[in-house]
Amino acid sequence: MNKPFFIGEIGINHNGSIVLATQLIDMAVECGCDAVKFQKRTVEKCYTQEFLDQPRESPWGTTQREQKYGLEFGQEDYDLIDSYCREREIPWFASAWDIGSQLFLRQYDLAYNKIASRMIANVELLVRVAKEKKFTFISTGIDKKYYIDVAVDLFKTAECPFMLMHCIPLYPCPDEKDALEGLNTLRELYDVPVGYSCHNPNRLSPVAGVIEGADAIELHITLDRSMYGTDQRASSEREELVEIVRNCRMVRAVL
Repeated sequence: MNKPFFIGEIGINHNGSIVLATQLIDMAVECGCDAVKFQKRTVEKCYTQEFLDQPRESPWGTTQREQKYGLEFGQEDYDLIDSYCREREIPWFASAWDIGSQLFLRQYDLAYNKIASRMIANVELLVRVAKEKKFTFISTGIDKKYYIDVAVDLFKTAECPFMLMHCIPLYPCPDEKDALEGLNTLRELYDVPVGYSCHNPNRLSPVAGVIEGADAIELHITLDRSMYGTDQRASSEREELVEIVRNCRMVRAVL
């Protein structure tokens, strides 16, 4: 694994378009990322019916349900993503938000797994992922130390390699909330590799993460921050991504 290992977090910034997804894959490859990541949900499992019935204006309709389904890729889409990433010679993986989604992803024999920060308290999901013994990036969010303790213990017991990702789940995350001292805290508490899942569009934030010892940088990426989507404003555009990847690798080389 190159250090720092760069993950281009496409997430839901594809807005349900496989064309946009392939353009974002191209961007990640051309900017020097080592992998791209998506998100996978079974909508009816991840949200209550009451929530899905609530009103929400989006390009797909007027309810939360229509918005959530509009952002979700299915079998045909992921088959195309898998094929295209192989063609572009970049690994892809995804954070599963429920057991069914994790089982769905297994068919692609992906090199990596990801535990989203909101899923770190889902012990059943942690156990399923750890049993696969694939290198797993575990975002810590701002959860209680107890949940991180449980996750670390589960993955160590299962002998599944992993990295803890310092993560502040604000979109975008302001400079004063980055709390990058959390990288050293995670390293000292658990004696494991650490990375930085960055939601701060400031170009210097990932560089600061590398200086603090991050072995992986995960960045949300977008073609245009003005596009529809809750994660767009926390994402890096092409010119920024090129600069960030270059500067982080230069800094790591001289440390």
